[in-house]
Amino acid sequence: MRSLRRYWRVYSAFAANAVKLMMAYSVWFWVELLGQIFMLIIFVYFWKAVYANTETVSGMRAAETLNYILIAQIVAPLVRWSLILDIGGAIRQGTVAIEFTRPVDFQARWYVEWTSQMLFQAIRLALPLGAVAMICFGLRLPADPAVWGYFIVSFLLGNAVLFCFDWAFACLAFYTTEAWGLHILREGVAAFFSGALLPLQMLPGWLQKGAAFLPFGQALNAPVSILTGITPVSQAPAVIGTQLIWLVGLFLFSRFFFGVASRKVTVQGG
Repeated sequence: MRSLRRYWRVYSAFAANAVKLMMAYSVWFWVELLGQIFMLIIFVYFWKAVYANTETVSGMRAAETLNYILIAQIVAPLVRWSLILDIGGAIRQGTVAIEFTRPVDFQARWYVEWTSQMLFQAIRLALPLGAVAMICFGLRLPADPAVWGYFIVSFLLGNAVLFCFDWAFACLAFYTTEAWGLHILREGVAAFFSGALLPLQMLPGWLQKGAAFLPFGQALNAPVSILTGITPVSQAPAVIGTQLIWLVGLFLFSRFFFGVASRKVTVQGG
């Protein structure tokens, strides 16, 4: 019990500091909120134009697709995370040396901070975006508690999967002097294969198979598909089971790769 209390004090302090850091930049919040509202408007009118002369696209009706896109754009800011810039910056500035000497698990510390920021963003950004989507664009949310339960579990598991992938990907920063290019590559692939731009169910069969080998859809498309009804409740346990397999595999790989890559660290600054 003493160890548990100690871990709670240490990691809760990291979580609190992460939230305080986000609260310190109030102007950034308003810029992000207005930017996301602008993105909602763009996506709504884009998909209305797509459905202007057809009733279905890849078997999905306009109302179903619009509902998915609205929820995906509300959820997307919560899963946009690229650890490679943070790890790369720590290496470039020399602060990674301090991180290695702290008596806490490096990966667990980052996960706690990431999760606390994600939950804080859900309250201060996703809620107002959801209100705008419901009032202005007719967003429909399910009333079935089981759907919401599966969505929450799937969302948390999917984002844990994404964190483990990002952690392994961020380890590439130990092998380069500048991580910006890798960050751009990651963002470009994630934007398409996460399901933020369109439901992955609309992709051609061969692209859907390709997306299945990437973790990005587990963080966004999987939970959003459950919430919008694209994935029936009866299939939700199978989705969650797949996410668990992803999580175990990527967690073990991320721990192993970090152990190997961290031996290559070269402090560039200080």
